[in-house]
Amino acid sequence: MALRYREKVLLAGIETTYGIDPTLTGVANAIYAHDISIQPMQGQDVDRGHETPWLGNAAMIPADLHMVMTFKVELVPSGTAGTVPGWGPLMRACGVAETIVVGTSVTYNPVTDGHESATITLNIAGILYKLIGARGNCEVVKNASGIPQLEFTFTGLWTKPVDQAKPTPDYSAFQAPLVVSKVNTPTLTIDGASFVGRNFKLAMGNQVEGRFLIGAEEIVIVDRAETLEMQIEATPIATFDPYAAARDGTALAVQIVHGTQAGAIATLAVPQAQMQRPDSPTEAQGIVEWPLRMLPLPDTGNDQWTLTLT
Repeated sequence: MALRYREKVLLAGIETTYGIDPTLTGVANAIYAHDISIQPMQGQDVDRGHETPWLGNAAMIPADLHMVMTFKVELVPSGTAGTVPGWGPLMRACGVAETIVVGTSVTYNPVTDGHESATITLNIAGILYKLIGARGNCEVVKNASGIPQLEFTFTGLWTKPVDQAKPTPDYSAFQAPLVVSKVNTPTLTIDGASFVGRNFKLAMGNQVEGRFLIGAEEIVIVDRAETLEMQIEATPIATFDPYAAARDGTALAVQIVHGTQAGAIATLAVPQAQMQRPDSPTEAQGIVEWPLRMLPLPDTGNDQWTLTLT
């Protein structure tokens, strides 16, 4: 019988002990995702390099095996202020802290130490692929007339795929999204001034590497370098001068707010974003637009950005 590729169930949960499956279930751990892709057997092939009296291949041995998975999740709060969204564990596995104020807010921010790990499973038509000890990267994307997205890439230790019945997922923790628009995205500010924007992206810039050593195998986040990109309508230089800001290395506060109803508001704030040299002005519908690139900078540490759900 042919296996249908569309039949996918994605689960994810934080590990209590690194590399130990916390026993995921469709009821508690389902992730409502799209554009899912998996590289099920990454690594390297070690050449045995035998010298023989005939031509032909030498045998290879696979080493440093791991899996890589990418997918997108809609950036939508839980619907109730102070309640963690269904995608919360994914953020935590990207070197991000989760702070809950019951009944008020859930806030995410980058952290330097104590990175959590996740087990992530993907069942495709009855074949189970499992990443353990997974850590990852994320891009927060908000484009006009599009759905806000969290675009994840996870690397995890390898386990052999096996046949397993698909779990029944419960997606009730995931709410319906709102497209990015004037009404639904009331705030886009740079240095406190409002701008008209076409697109917006914060890339966490995690450097995720596998350490395959004697006595230890682990996926680690060894560094990070966030970037912030956006395209905005150009203004008179007297109103906003990105060229002077880039020349002077000026750090500016940036904020974008999506959602207007309590329980469904997501505020992304970058307190210090250093302007980089702007690219060429572009044109859209006869209007001049500026592509801007900025570097989120830490102040006291682990405060380059916050994503606050209220």
